[in-house]
Amino acid sequence: MKLSDFDFDLPESLIATRPARPRTSARLLVAAGGEILDRHVSDLVDIFQPGDRLVLNNTRVIPARLTGQRVRDGIAAKVEITLLEAEAGAWRALAKPLRKVKLGEELIFSDDLKATVVDRGEADLRLSFNLTGEAFDAALARTGMMPLPPYIASKRAADAQDIFDYQTIFARHAGAVAAPTASLHFDAGLLAALAQKGVTFTEVTLHVGAGTFLPVKVEDVTTHKMHAEWGEVTAGAAAEINATRAAGGRVIPVGTTALRLIESAAVSGIVAPWRGPTDIFIYPGYKFRVTNALMTNFHLPKSTLLMLVSALMGQDAIRHIYDHALRHQYRFFSYGDASLLIP
Repeated sequence: MKLSDFDFDLPESLIATRPARPRTSARLLVAAGGEILDRHVSDLVDIFQPGDRLVLNNTRVIPARLTGQRVRDGIAAKVEITLLEAEAGAWRALAKPLRKVKLGEELIFSDDLKATVVDRGEADLRLSFNLTGEAFDAALARTGMMPLPPYIASKRAADAQDIFDYQTIFARHAGAVAAPTASLHFDAGLLAALAQKGVTFTEVTLHVGAGTFLPVKVEDVTTHKMHAEWGEVTAGAAAEINATRAAGGRVIPVGTTALRLIESAAVSGIVAPWRGPTDIFIYPGYKFRVTNALMTNFHLPKSTLLMLVSALMGQDAIRHIYDHALRHQYRFFSYGDASLLIP
């Protein structure tokens, strides 16, 4: 299985830099039984059925991008930091320019938020901040910006609108540095309408890491090593999913992050409580344990997420689906349109 099997040409004009407004007006490609329908997210009320259970990732994206200064010999220089994950009282982070940041140096982001470089590697560093807990969260909210994906950040800077746009309406547990983007299409009205129809919801938590944007660099994709992300499926969430399956209902993760987590928690074929890291890599040949369908956005060429949807639908079917999306000018990636994939 070669990396080139998951490549396609994407015009830059189809990369969305802002979401649809309102959220539910985004287009929705529905693929089921070899048929493709062009709908809108608001049509999910007519598409989902009573007894369906949507699995939602309730992670909250932190404003992980910081601009500050390092001061050396009385001379200040700009430094840009992107927080990646908390590690043993410190934060692993990317820095630009990394090569000019020295071990032990203090970085100043605002009057009340500072950090010391406590470790430095070839690709990233570790920062110890002067604040912890709620005080750190509050200072970060005042100072940081949303960590937009590289394909958006290269086109425009994050702004105040992204604080709302790049966060789901059910975000509860802070820790992600990338949004579970399929969930960005939901608003309170759509959730209420689905609930009234008899669709149920289960929340899980997977803190999406920046590794979700890392390219696959090996030609034999089966040798790729996935990044690990921390997640939790509570006992209550596991029981809800298992009950839906026992009753013959469909389990439909909203987003690849929710899918990867519940598949990680279902090693035995039944979803069990899970708390900890997962580095599950899903590519063609994978046998799905609990997932019946998937709502997801359109993914990067040669990405692990494209491999995941190919595993769910089949490689030929995904090529056909993506060809259709390209021909019909669907908007791609984090702020783009959505698909509902029903194998």
